[in-house]
Amino acid sequence: MSNTAKILSTFFYFWLICVNISCSHAGKSVEDFSDRVKSDRIVVAAERINEYVPLLRNKTIAIVANQTSQLGQKHLVDSLISLGSKIKCVFAPEHGFRGEAGAGDKIPDGIDRKTGLPIISLYGKHLKPTREDLRNVDIVLFDIQDVGARFYTYISTLQYVMESCAENNVEMIVLDRPNPNGYYVDGPVLEDNFKSFVGMCNIPVVHGMTIGEYAKMLKGEKWFMQSDSLKLKVVLIENYTHDSLYKLPIRPSPNLPNMESVYLYPSLCFFEGTSISLGRGTPFPFQCIGFPGLKNGTISFTPVNIKGVVSNPPYRDTLCQGLDLRSSVFNEGKLDGKIQIHLLLDMYDSFPAKHKFFNSFFEKLAGTGKLREQIINRTSEADIRKSWEPELSAFKKIRKKYLLYPDFTE
Repeated sequence: MSNTAKILSTFFYFWLICVNISCSHAGKSVEDFSDRVKSDRIVVAAERINEYVPLLRNKTIAIVANQTSQLGQKHLVDSLISLGSKIKCVFAPEHGFRGEAGAGDKIPDGIDRKTGLPIISLYGKHLKPTREDLRNVDIVLFDIQDVGARFYTYISTLQYVMESCAENNVEMIVLDRPNPNGYYVDGPVLEDNFKSFVGMCNIPVVHGMTIGEYAKMLKGEKWFMQSDSLKLKVVLIENYTHDSLYKLPIRPSPNLPNMESVYLYPSLCFFEGTSISLGRGTPFPFQCIGFPGLKNGTISFTPVNIKGVVSNPPYRDTLCQGLDLRSSVFNEGKLDGKIQIHLLLDMYDSFPAKHKFFNSFFEKLAGTGKLREQIINRTSEADIRKSWEPELSAFKKIRKKYLLYPDFTE
């Protein structure tokens, strides 16, 4: 980068800080902001504008973004518009650009009320940008907060966007963000027969990678068409390790409202493939499990429709008894570094109608047909984990090639 570009980038950075301070909540002091820019704090890639804004100059860009795409107190899209970037459109993943749609709700194309930008849904008529969507686009900028689970669909959107960029000769920049579940690797590795939008590649349920590291793996392992032709840049996080305790500033999706739900998500999402409620339609989704009539429960709850969060949740308007998991399985602020498979075993044992426990979605979430059989046969947790080990070991060797930050294994 030339000296002139460096000077301009530095000017833009401090100008943007001033804008963010002026737009922050009333009563927030400069001292509060200065605490956020200490040298040892985690700095997400979006905030490192000198690393990517110069690359956007005189380019037409598209942005893959949602409500988590924040730069300080402003949305990344608003900030880039303020900096004079030429944005053609926004690609919206599951839950929409502003994160207001429930799980599985189809997202329509539209116009963003605030900016007037076209919103192209990647969770509606199609999941992958079309050639027409990318017409006259020079660079696609991807900035979404992931939670590190295979069935969380943002990484599936990432893969489709990368493939489309490769096919249409469009550059791609991924602005990296911490993985709150990046401190362990666990779960069954996806088998080819069970690939779907909630599991597109042969990775375990918990992959232990940031979205930037995962993007490099997708390209490096040639897991999408024409991967060699994609020009990819990952802008790194500062002061991050895989052991970092990072509290998400914004909920990544409507049903993950806090860190307890984020940590429990990889373990509890399996229950979407069963007759067990995981708290959708309550104030504490992904923080409890249960069903009507569960004996020895520690909590009672009644799921209801919540606009913008969930419609028609399991056992809607029906009193359930369940287990409150908000504090019982945590250790020093984080969930123990493993999937809580014992919860599946315990719920299966407790559910009276065993033939109705599983539904057809379970195999897609598990990524294998073996786990259902193991649970039905009452295989021990230790033996289930042992069955995962060969594929997990092979994945960890691949994973190691693409790590960008100090790892928990070092």
